[in-house]
Amino acid sequence: AWSRRLGPAGRRAYWRSVGLTEGIVSQVDTDHHFVHRSTIPTMHFQDSLPRLPIPKLEHTLKRYLAAQEPLLDDKQYRNTKRIAKEFEKGAGKRLHRELVELDEKNTHTSYISGNGFDRHLFALKHLAVSRGEPTPDFFLDTAYQNINHNIISTSTLQSPAVNLGGFGPVVSDGFGIGYHVLDNWLGCNATSYLDGELQEFLRCLEYSLNDIFDILEGRPLR
Repeated sequence: AWSRRLGPAGRRAYWRSVGLTEGIVSQVDTDHHFVHRSTIPTMHFQDSLPRLPIPKLEHTLKRYLAAQEPLLDDKQYRNTKRIAKEFEKGAGKRLHRELVELDEKNTHTSYISGNGFDRHLFALKHLAVSRGEPTPDFFLDTAYQNINHNIISTSTLQSPAVNLGGFGPVVSDGFGIGYHVLDNWLGCNATSYLDGELQEFLRCLEYSLNDIFDILEGRPLR
């Protein structure tokens, strides 16, 4: 884990590695570990929340292709677009219909739509695999596999009640970055299966953040 502490002006070592030998829960005051204390259970209002609809397959594929276009050359994009159109008219159309039927039967869950087209496509792939069907060509496309290979996966939860958090990488050659930003402190917890690359990543991260701090303090970059 890395954290920045405010230090004397002009010094380079604004960042330092933070060990985990100290207890995570304060022995002096535990109230700061709660956003607020309440007798109402966390999921008390869950049933009253509106259920979000599953988006149309054509809209999901349109967002998918918009994300792919900057990553592919013209020939690759045309091929991926062709595969997507075939999927929309063939296996995807059937799987989407079955997914909607399942959603209607399971009213205790809610499908989250919006710009996260990957969740919709993942659900269609999982539906085919769970039924023992051959994986549709759409999911075998190199472009689809590459865009779902997330080397850097990040997330945060902004609250003074959170003392430390993080998660693992989502691919074997990737990094999981849990970061935290407060008024006078920021830091991250980085994980990876690649020990050497993780140390290099942290070194580069430290160097970059020190550069940003120098700029904010009006000092020239070194």
